[in-house]
Amino acid sequence: LVIAWPHLVTSDIGFRIGFAAMQLNDAEDPSMINPRYVGTDNENQPFSLTADLARNLSGSGTRVKLEMPKADITTTDGTWLVLTAENGIYARNAKTLKLTGKVNLFHDQGYEFRTDRAFIDLTKSSAISNDPVEGQGPFGHLKANGFELVNKGRTIFFSGKSKLTFYPNAKR
Repeated sequence: LVIAWPHLVTSDIGFRIGFAAMQLNDAEDPSMINPRYVGTDNENQPFSLTADLARNLSGSGTRVKLEMPKADITTTDGTWLVLTAENGIYARNAKTLKLTGKVNLFHDQGYEFRTDRAFIDLTKSSAISNDPVEGQGPFGHLKANGFELVNKGRTIFFSGKSKLTFYPNAKR
């Protein structure tokens, strides 16, 4: 029976997954999945920073490389800003964020702007970019060579050659 049993029991063993020996380098390159940093700006207003993946950069551990970062900033009057990108570097001590790759800025008033790079100061709730920016909102469509967002998004300056197309009957 012991010899015949494997021939009597038929099962499909055509596809199997096994584990090979793996070497993990967590000590050399530690990373964190779905990290969340929470802090406050100069006016004690909250901000949060999340990402899909975070890795410490260069020894000190104060700078963190982020994949798919997202920054949420809330103001005293209840409005909010969201910044997303493909990559970023967060400096924890300075509370600054350098975003690269398809940077999007969303404002709850209906504005959306896109650029390739932006620098965000989370303590001042400000952002700046010297790369071309394109966006739209209730007013219309905009193209510019750069932007500076100050006062928690209440004021946005556009720099360089700029083109603004107003929509008919748009709210201004």
